[in-house]
Formats: sequence, structure tokens, C-alpha cells
Amino acid sequence: MRESDPRIVLGLHRSRYERRILTSALELGIDAIDTSFNYRSFTAHAALADIGGDLLSRFAISTKVGFFPTAGRAEHSLDPGRLRQAMEQTNRDLGRAPDLVFLHNPERSLTESPEAAQDTLRRACAALASAATEGLCGAWGISSWDPRPLPALADVTLPRPDVLMVRGGLLTGIDVLEASEALAARWDLGRQQLWGMSPFGGNTTDPLWDKLDPQVFIQDPDPGLSAVQAAFRAAYWLPWVGRIAVGTDDPAHLRELVDALRYEADARSIRTYLRLLHERADRQPL
Repeated sequence: MRESDPRIVLGLHRSRYERRILTSALELGIDAIDTSFNYRSFTAHAALADIGGDLLSRFAISTKVGFFPTAGRAEHSLDPGRLRQAMEQTNRDLGRAPDLVFLHNPERSLTESPEAAQDTLRRACAALASAATEGLCGAWGISSWDPRPLPALADVTLPRPDVLMVRGGLLTGIDVLEASEALAARWDLGRQQLWGMSPFGGNTTDPLWDKLDPQVFIQDPDPGLSAVQAAFRAAYWLPWVGRIAVGTDDPAHLRELVDALRYEADARSIRTYLRLLHERADRQPL
């Protein structure tokens, strides 16, 4: 069994919730898992407790609230009462308080005027901050797939989250990367408080990964380094994050990602890539 390494969080978005991936994660030194109230058709927490109840005390658990079941589908809401109820149910289903609860994609419900959107976000954040104070979770944060609307809303009256999780990696647009970094700076969040997610754009089997050579972003790559490993390692700099939540049900793939951590990204190549993304965005028609 390897020593614990905080840089990888096992994401359970598309997971089959099998016990073997939890035991494999622990053997590889991964002792953090990320799920959500709405995953697995709103049964993820109960399923996790069912397959790994005796293991959960060995993991730091992060989850998310913001989507709710209604009329056979999921709807998004930032209503403080619904968020509170979801966190209470999360505690019951897991049999313990999660270590971290994210406000899930708040941008989905911030379609009002800027003043109204800011008030909606403030009240939702206050609900999570209160829940953390009361022991329903250890800490709280914001998980955003598209953080571009958020920096303009994050003034000093907004409660400061403990963690921000954002989309990252080589396939992430420069506008999303810049918004993520601006939001982290607005809240003065350090690298360990900024997490990445979806480092492969959602699919490691995409033909793009056979055409793109991510090894150019790695210092001293060797023949044993795969394109997937190189893309994963580079994702820690796009944006600059301390942890990445990544999902798999395959222990071999998880081991491959852990092994990728022994490589280092090439800062010059990353800077060049970001400059090219900027130039490409500047050429886009308005």
C-alpha cells in the first residue's frame, strides 16, 4: 500500500459504485472521493454507504448539492431550504457528515439581473457556510463547470468558500481558465484550495488523444509515459490546481494516473500553450 497522496481525488460521476475501485484507491494512496447528491439518479450516497460503509471512515468525502429530483428529471435550484434538506439527507444516507460540500454549478440558476443573481448566490453560499458551522459538513466550496459569470458576483459580501473546483485540462477554453483563476484570486484561495475536474474533457478514448501529443508539456518524458498520463499531469497547470478529481472504475487506469504524478510539467510549454489559446481567442469573431 502506497503512502497517502492528496493530489488525486477519485470522482464517482459515472461510477458503477463497485467496492473494488474503493479498495484499489486506498491501496494506491488515494483517500479522497468526490460524489454528488444527484449522481446515480439521486442514489449515489446510499449506494456508496452500501458498498463501502466500513471503508468510508478511511476517506475524505466531498459531495455536491444543487440539483434536485422533480417529475422524473433533475432541476437546479439555489433555494437555501432545499440545499439544507439535501445536506441533511446526505448525512443520513452516508451515515456520517461529508468532509466537504460543494455548491453544484451555481451558474445554472444565476440568470437574473446582476443584483438579483448576486443576492441569490449570497444566500446559497450562506446556507452552506451555516451548515459547515453546524457540523453538517466539515467545510464548503463551489464546484462550477462554467465559472465565467461568477467573478463579477464574488464581492466582499459573499461568504468565502474553503475550496473551488473547476473544469481544467488541455481541452478547456482560455475564457474558462481565466475565470477560474480570477475567482480563486478574488477569494484569495491557495493552490491546495483550487481543485480541477474533467481533465480529459470527459473521455480518455476520444480519437483526439491519438492525434494530440501531450508529452510536449512534460519535462524529460520517457517511453513509458502515455498520452493519457501526460495530459493528466499537464492538467495540474491548466489552471494551477493542487488536486484533480478524476473518475474511473478501472483500477489499472487509476494506477496509471497515480504513476503519472512522478513526472513534472514543462512550464515553458504550458506558457506557450496558454499564449496560443489567447491568440486564438483574440481571432474569434465577435
